[in-house]
Amino acid sequence: MLKKIILLFILAAVAVSVSFYIFNDNEDADQKNQPPPEKKEQPPENEAEELDEADWIHDIYSLSKDGMIIGAPFVAGETKNDEIMELFGEPERVDKTSVGDYALYPNRHVTIGYRNSVAVDLRLNAAELKHIRYQEIIDALGEPSDIKYYKDENNHHIILIYEPNSKYQLKWILDNPTEYEPDPTVHHISVVATEYPEKELPVTISEVIENMSVEEKIGQMIFSSISGTELGAEEEKLIHQYKVGGIIVNKKNITSPSQMVAYMNSLKEENKNNVPLFFGIDQEGGRIAKLPGDLRAIPSHFEIGKQNDPSFALEIGTVLGKLVNSFGFNVNFAPVLDINSNPENPVIGDRSFGINPDVVSKLGIQMMKGIQGENIIPAIKHFPGHGDTSVDSHVELPVVQKTVAELEQMELIPFKQAIAEGADMVMIAHILLPSIDPKFPSSMSETIITELLREKIGFDGVVITDDMTMEAITNSFDIGKASVMSVKAGADIVMVAHEFENVVKAITALTTAVENGEITEERIDQSVERILKLKNKYSLKDKYNKEVNINELN
Repeated sequence: MLKKIILLFILAAVAVSVSFYIFNDNEDADQKNQPPPEKKEQPPENEAEELDEADWIHDIYSLSKDGMIIGAPFVAGETKNDEIMELFGEPERVDKTSVGDYALYPNRHVTIGYRNSVAVDLRLNAAELKHIRYQEIIDALGEPSDIKYYKDENNHHIILIYEPNSKYQLKWILDNPTEYEPDPTVHHISVVATEYPEKELPVTISEVIENMSVEEKIGQMIFSSISGTELGAEEEKLIHQYKVGGIIVNKKNITSPSQMVAYMNSLKEENKNNVPLFFGIDQEGGRIAKLPGDLRAIPSHFEIGKQNDPSFALEIGTVLGKLVNSFGFNVNFAPVLDINSNPENPVIGDRSFGINPDVVSKLGIQMMKGIQGENIIPAIKHFPGHGDTSVDSHVELPVVQKTVAELEQMELIPFKQAIAEGADMVMIAHILLPSIDPKFPSSMSETIITELLREKIGFDGVVITDDMTMEAITNSFDIGKASVMSVKAGADIVMVAHEFENVVKAITALTTAVENGEITEERIDQSVERILKLKNKYSLKDKYNKEVNINELN
């Protein structure tokens, strides 16, 4: 094998120098489903040409099984930058892209893409490749596992993707077939590692935070909405410019199981160089079930409450965890720990386990543990209790005339017990409690978040607001100012579940508040530390999810 590599290395080294440039990995995200060109016999361009194209094709494919290319004795996904520099020296140029750095070695006809100082993409543009045509690749290797296309102002390419094994992809990049040239030649090849070492983070979370900019820290404190049903310019900005820490998926973002998984995977791919994302969804069961496909219905909290069987609640929690995990989510905004004490409540109703605080506590804790058992983060909601309201906070700010002492006799019982049993995340409701804080809703109240939840109950996990675009907030407050007030009150994450412009307003307002000293960076660091601890606890990674099999889930 080594002798063969050396021979091929020498062959590439003496090849005629040709112009070389990089294609950004965006080429993999462009249009699909164009028909392959018709086979057309081509006369040999040079009868005296000694190069055997079939041998080159097989040699390239053989090397790709080991993550290698001709002319570069490195292994994709394994060889580190300093090893390459030792042999190849300084590159002529390094292009920085959203998916990694690409070092150009034109004299060697090689470009190397790095992620986290490891070579993950080895690209070759030797002159010998120009003699290999589309149909010769198909004849030698058979049909590719995938065909993609890339187009910009200067280029229009077809990409034939082969998978020699589960560790690597071999990509043949050619000019797109046309009526005048239906059998184009190769422009360059690429061997890409599908698995490679994760970024080596500093030893402690404190060191991670020290290496983050203020903008990156604030991004971690945002749970953002997304637009449409596929990756677009707004999502790219959320990830690359604003570096948001979490994404919530709503029904408008979902059309089918395959679309949902593809969308999630594209977001994870974009975020690979950032801190892994929270991906959240409301999957409570009953009428609040957003996952797509013909999934079997999950009983509502009220139906579970009627059975009053902790083992059944645990089983349902486990099922909910499996469902959201299968689509690539890591946060489920459930269980609901509100007590349905007001029969006129328009928003909770059968989303509650019932009217008995002990039953709600017992069943809610078991559902929470079932979700946690599937390595999914449950968010218990809606603190300090949404059950005794008579209006929907989506359209109006509910008012609850209760004191802390009265809440302790009813609404707070399930939250206290769930926190004692290891709750990770608490969602704060948009409710005004004039006897406790006559000025601000609970989601913006220091009295409720810091004094009651943090200090009196002792919760030191992640506090997230309910959606700040609800009219309970926007009817009376600017969303930017409301976000600042929420963080000042003690919230770790501000959820902005609708419209890109609202997300930007919240981030801009928080950034300005830190810059002018209204919020200290130390206060921001407290929240970021809680967020990173939770992501670390659940070992969050932006990993691809396979296609969902609805029948298996059912």
